[in-house]
Amino acid sequence: MQKTEQTLLGQRILLTRPAHQITALSQAISSAGGQPVELPLLEIVPEPSDTSQAALNRNLIMNLDLYSSVIFVSTNAARIGGSLIDDYWPQLPLGVNWLAIGNSTRQALLEYDIQARHNPVGYDSEALLSLPELQHFDQQKVLIIRGNGGRETLAETLRSRGAQVDYADLYRRQCPDYSDGIIESTIYAQLPSAILITSGESLHNLLQLAAGSARQFSTAQLLGCKLVVPSRRLAELATSSGFKDICVATGPDDKNMVQALLQNQDSEANQ
Repeated sequence: MQKTEQTLLGQRILLTRPAHQITALSQAISSAGGQPVELPLLEIVPEPSDTSQAALNRNLIMNLDLYSSVIFVSTNAARIGGSLIDDYWPQLPLGVNWLAIGNSTRQALLEYDIQARHNPVGYDSEALLSLPELQHFDQQKVLIIRGNGGRETLAETLRSRGAQVDYADLYRRQCPDYSDGIIESTIYAQLPSAILITSGESLHNLLQLAAGSARQFSTAQLLGCKLVVPSRRLAELATSSGFKDICVATGPDDKNMVQALLQNQDSEANQ
């Protein structure tokens, strides 16, 4: 236990999750002896209730019983979607196959008594698509609950397998607006020992913000920092962006991200 507490002693760990998801991760870093530095790189903004998209979303949710499968792509989709479903369905419709990408998303749905299935061996669209019940469709309807935009792999593959796919875009992801002073003090005054990134969009926002509003900062030092990511796909994206020291966790949840960081520290200490 003492070894775990001291593993990250003196390490500044840059945490980039959205603000409402960062507390537990920050506490885990502190418990491991590190200094968490919070710089949320995504803002999750629910779709305003007075937009045409919000009206479409309400219509889709009111007709959930028409869908053979409903897929939640993230914990944010589970949190916002679960709340909306709870508003319109005091009792969940029967015959719906509830699915979640990743265990954290599955667990978030339990708060709304939605028992969703996920693939325990993966945390992305490709892992979910390998489930037996998603291999063949005969024009059955599938609803994907997500944020605006994002990867199209899930919908494209399901359509190629015979499904009719609709999207409920319940929220928007935005890049936070930080002053150059905050970027300089957070990143460059003392470079982080490691950076935890869980999405390609967060990685893009990090590089955009780190360059400064007038691109007055050199990101060369930042690209030399250790980067912890949850997938090979994101590792490849980070490599193409110029990062050189990349550690791949077995999943995007707090436990796996911190464990990857701890194991990496241990392996370096033993070299």
